[in-house]
Amino acid sequence: MGMSIETLRTTVRGGVLLPGDAEFDRAAQPWNTAVAQSVAGVVEVADAQDVAAVLEYARQSGRVVVTQPTGHGATGGIDGAILVRTKHFNTIDIDPGQRVARVGSGVQWGQVQAAAAGCGLTGLAGSNPVVGVTGYTLGGGFGWFARKYGWAANAVRAVELVDAAGRPQRVTADSDPDLFWAVRGGGGDFGIVTGLEFELFALPRLYGGRVTWPAERTREVFEAFTELTTDAPAELSVWLQRYQIPGIAPSVSIDFAYLGESAEGQDLTRRLDTIDGVIADTRGVLTPAEIGKITAEPTDPSPSLSRGELLTELDDAVVKTLIDAPVAPLLNVQIRGLGEALAENSPGDGARGAVTEPYALYLLGLGLPHLLGDIRARFAEITDALGTRITGVKPYTFLASGESAATAFDPDTLARLREIKRNRDPHNIIRANFPVLD
Repeated sequence: MGMSIETLRTTVRGGVLLPGDAEFDRAAQPWNTAVAQSVAGVVEVADAQDVAAVLEYARQSGRVVVTQPTGHGATGGIDGAILVRTKHFNTIDIDPGQRVARVGSGVQWGQVQAAAAGCGLTGLAGSNPVVGVTGYTLGGGFGWFARKYGWAANAVRAVELVDAAGRPQRVTADSDPDLFWAVRGGGGDFGIVTGLEFELFALPRLYGGRVTWPAERTREVFEAFTELTTDAPAELSVWLQRYQIPGIAPSVSIDFAYLGESAEGQDLTRRLDTIDGVIADTRGVLTPAEIGKITAEPTDPSPSLSRGELLTELDDAVVKTLIDAPVAPLLNVQIRGLGEALAENSPGDGARGAVTEPYALYLLGLGLPHLLGDIRARFAEITDALGTRITGVKPYTFLASGESAATAFDPDTLARLREIKRNRDPHNIIRANFPVLD
């Protein structure tokens, strides 16, 4: 690595931040502040030409390039890498006639939803408005509308990227079927994405919110959750959350979103009104721009440790492990109802294939040094107790530090992704948060 990274300052139009610069630590920090990123430099690229210049420097210097538009999904293990930020790729173009959004790779979901809402449209956004559209979508992406419309990755119509050789490309199903397949769910290993074009969906009405009870109602709430998710139409998505936040009494909640009229949503979720002791109830009519209100997740960086799994069933062992046992030392135990469109595979779909498991599990702990040992031990206890009720395969966007992309794909999909990676980036210059190559 004889070539000085200082040379980037003269070849890149955007900002180049190196260790010792006043803003370097802020720019290098991932969303999860418990993850360390000792990168060689941060480049806030201004355009595709900048991206090509960074890749050229990486080829000559032997470094790798990691792109993190918002810093979500960071895993560490990128010491000495060049970290690319795409905040300057911030354009949003909504075509209501074609029901298509064209967005730069620095755009967050809340911005897209706000722009689309005025046209009665929605993207297949996640639950948090500050998550970046690009990383979420490249990894598959599923949120409140996935049971109806499937993975966000499969709504993509075109991907603008700079390949490992520094060439800008507009990738579509016609222009490059293999690469188009890989980038829709296979992660960010195949090019530096500068923009996405994806389908929007009509959403004239949306009803949803959160109902919260004290922890002693957990069994009743779980029974209601099981009933709702067993018979729910594709338009209704339901999540169960158990919380044990320090200084606050433990609680349990049902979060849901219904793509339809409020009267229909109220009727479908009437079972929740049979449980006494409600602490809070945020149910109401929402716009696509307000879906972040349902779970009200943090919108500022924080330290965390997480574990995601897919569940095959909700039997007595699951109840004992996830419902009856204390949440602590974790903060949150979340179970999401899946199924419907997520379980279907169409010929034109991308690398994120169907998920046949009916539920997803997400465990979250506070990522402070003195808690990490207990949290990891609790993760292990839970997964051991669940045994064969978890499959080991999990959504790419549920992967956490220390896990591998190999656990997100079946063997045939992984082999195809690896072949495409080797063909398109033979020197392995571009590195996703979870690379398909070990």
